[in-house]
Amino acid sequence: MAVKIRLQRHGKKNQPFYHIVIADARAARDGKFIEKIGTYNPLTSPATVNVDVDKACQWLQNGAQPTDTVRSLLRYTGVLYKKHLQGGVAKGAFSQDVADKRFNDYMEEREKKIAAKIAKNANDRNAKKKEALKAEADVNAKRAEAIAKKRAEAEAAKQAEATAATAEETPATETTAEETPAAE
Repeated sequence: MAVKIRLQRHGKKNQPFYHIVIADARAARDGKFIEKIGTYNPLTSPATVNVDVDKACQWLQNGAQPTDTVRSLLRYTGVLYKKHLQGGVAKGAFSQDVADKRFNDYMEEREKKIAAKIAKNANDRNAKKKEALKAEADVNAKRAEAIAKKRAEAEAAKQAEATAATAEETPATETTAEETPAAE
């Protein structure tokens, strides 16, 4: 029986959420599974991955084969590094205490990187919001300026029309010289 560590899809349409499960390779994707070892939410930034590291490491040591996506998730969470360290302990290269210390140091470093990435994403979002608000303010200012210009032009046209109308209403005084009778 070939055992796989793979993703089992949950969530709504266009909103995926995955369970990381141990399943028989012949079972359907969302069908029967042996054990659930974690979850994966790709919609958050950065993606949220929760894995029981000890169970995943145990299944890997027993021969379970992860899919490509799950392998990258296990690498991201440090499961593959822990399996590597456990191999060193089994060979006698170093003690369990040294392996645990190395793994804890690795996890602290990883947490710092994730926190920095979250802070960077928040700063990027804030910067994008500021840029969008500034661009919107510029557009609104240009629109207001154009509206004011049109109103001024309309007001000037009304005044010109009014002065033209008053000029037509007042008759011009015409001085006509009376004709003098011609001398015969």
